[in-house]
Amino acid sequence: MTTDIEIARAAEKRPIQEIGEKLGITGADLIPYGHDKAKVSAGFIAGLKGRKQGRLILVTAINPTPAGEGKTTTTVGLGDGLAAIGKNAAICIREASLGPNFGMKGGAAGGGYAQVVPMEEMNLHFTGDFHAITAAHNLLSAMIDNHIHWGNALDIDLRRIVWRRVLDVNDRALRDVVTGLGGVPNGFPRQGGFDITVASEVMACLCLADDLADLQQRLGDMIVAYRRDKTPVHARDLKADGAMTVLLKDALQPNLVQTLEHTPAFVHGGPFANIAHGCNSVMATKTALALADYVVTEAGFGADLGAEKFFDIKCRKAGLHPDCVVLVATVRALKMNGGVARADLGAEDVAAVKQGCANLGRHIENLRQFGVPVVVAINHFAGDSEAEVAAVKAYAEARGAEAHLCRHWAEGSKGITALAERVAHIADGDAAQFAPIYPDEMPLWEKIETVAKRIYHAEEVSADPRILAQLKEWEEQGFGNLPVCMAKTQYSFSTDPKKLGAPTGHMVPVREVRLSAGAGFVVAICGDIMTMPGLPRVPAAETIRLNDAGEVEGLF
Repeated sequence: MTTDIEIARAAEKRPIQEIGEKLGITGADLIPYGHDKAKVSAGFIAGLKGRKQGRLILVTAINPTPAGEGKTTTTVGLGDGLAAIGKNAAICIREASLGPNFGMKGGAAGGGYAQVVPMEEMNLHFTGDFHAITAAHNLLSAMIDNHIHWGNALDIDLRRIVWRRVLDVNDRALRDVVTGLGGVPNGFPRQGGFDITVASEVMACLCLADDLADLQQRLGDMIVAYRRDKTPVHARDLKADGAMTVLLKDALQPNLVQTLEHTPAFVHGGPFANIAHGCNSVMATKTALALADYVVTEAGFGADLGAEKFFDIKCRKAGLHPDCVVLVATVRALKMNGGVARADLGAEDVAAVKQGCANLGRHIENLRQFGVPVVVAINHFAGDSEAEVAAVKAYAEARGAEAHLCRHWAEGSKGITALAERVAHIADGDAAQFAPIYPDEMPLWEKIETVAKRIYHAEEVSADPRILAQLKEWEEQGFGNLPVCMAKTQYSFSTDPKKLGAPTGHMVPVREVRLSAGAGFVVAICGDIMTMPGLPRVPAAETIRLNDAGEVEGLF
């Protein structure tokens, strides 16, 4: 079987200027990074304000399983499918993090014949955006410690520094560290730690910013520590926001690439969906909406995380109004939700599919709470039987949501045209009545409870009194109108990754809250979720290498 990387390497890519012309972007408005990728200039984007917006289509999925769901592959395939039926379409997805690439999850460019290219560059250094974010974040870290070293004029309490360092590598040994050892020349010893770059508030700020001025304002608003009198210290108090913005100047400009079928694709930003808000940048999405009639985007992990944050954070903050949601499922993943072991997925098991459909049904129910029409995409695998596919279609239909079998992985756009036609028809209608599931003025704890009970279907939400007191204090400081960003496992509606299907009666424990004042949300960390992942027992890095021809192998 031809691998994803072999398919991508054989692609006949067109010059990036030709891809830009499809959207009305001239060569003068592109900043090329080689022949097949470019950034769209800030000046061109500024000139798009006031244009009529295209239709926005969100692709999300059931809870991820080791069997695979193919959300990004479906996003790419649907974009190609819309273009194939004559629509002016564009795709918006996130950039790939090196941590998962060399860990367990793999890349973020799609798969099979529904990929964005250049696949290798996208999954590695790409245009350097993540490196810029890492550098800007750690510059601020250095400036905090440097300020303390030279007298601490801001009276920062060393016990209340909340700004950690970041690295775009899964490295569990760096979760908790002590810095400043070695005596007076090296500063003051203190406990700190590292998060993965995609969990950085700098990443969130970049992905939610409208322009450079907005980005600098957000960076300056970030709270990095507290004084001895418990008042907050912001990044601008350290005069760090200007230099950080300089480092991020180019990174803020969206990246333009293409699919295997030459559909324009914006690939920009990459906040994680389980520990951040999980969507590509607002600038990329708004740029695409101003240039294309249909924009297909995705939100990370399952709909309980990615879609909820897309609606309640990104759409709320950016004033976006989605017109349709595509919910991706596979027969294999539904069988796993129905209790079938991964090794046994090849055997037909209609009963397990029906049982696992409870997970699909829960997501359909949840998405409808936001007032947006839902269509199910069954991402086809070669071993799926007709009876199993029919069971999924019947289940979706019984819940008022049509389901389409999609073969884009194997066939490209021609394998998904039926879904594309249906989605375009729905998006062109007026069925969508989008609204977030909680108002801005709702107290922070009630927002957390709302998501946990209405989306996760938890019976109870628990937190230590100090967490409730912290939320109340932030409300008194003027942060009560912020949305909440729930950080939990992506594998289950609960905080236990082993509880598949559609569990009920569970409790969601909130063990920590963090204020992201620059990004504009409050993070609620639930269960055992980590902001710095670790590598698996056998990381993907062990099989990634260069062959004798100097080509990358093992990247997926």
